[in-house]
Amino acid sequence: MSRTSFNELLEAGAHFGHLRRKWNPAMAPYIFAEKNGIHIIDLNKTVVKAGEAADALKQIARSGKKILFVATKKQAKEIVAEKIKAINMPYVTERWPGGMLTNFATIRKAIRKMGLLEKMVTDGTYENISKKSV
Repeated sequence: MSRTSFNELLEAGAHFGHLRRKWNPAMAPYIFAEKNGIHIIDLNKTVVKAGEAADALKQIARSGKKILFVATKKQAKEIVAEKIKAINMPYVTERWPGGMLTNFATIRKAIRKMGLLEKMVTDGTYENISKKSV
């Protein structure tokens, strides 16, 4: 698989960042310049970091672990969905609840409880429990 090159990123317009007034100070090392109130991203550093990310993803995939791909920008939704379906990994391309990753244990617990309640509805035991135990 080929790596992303400087020219590919430049042609795709990846060097255009956010408006200067909406910037995050942690991004300062990755900003090349500012033009007309918009930050220009340093594509040389982007190529290096993309390579590091690709190596990390390759290592994770080799170990047999799942990788969750997230692409909620309209330009990336279809491309990500198409490519990720081919490799059978989980992905999110629509808006998702805040805290889905940082609060995943709580969300998993709620999903399990919902599954248990649905099972109870189908086998008839749901009618025998009180409202407070639900």
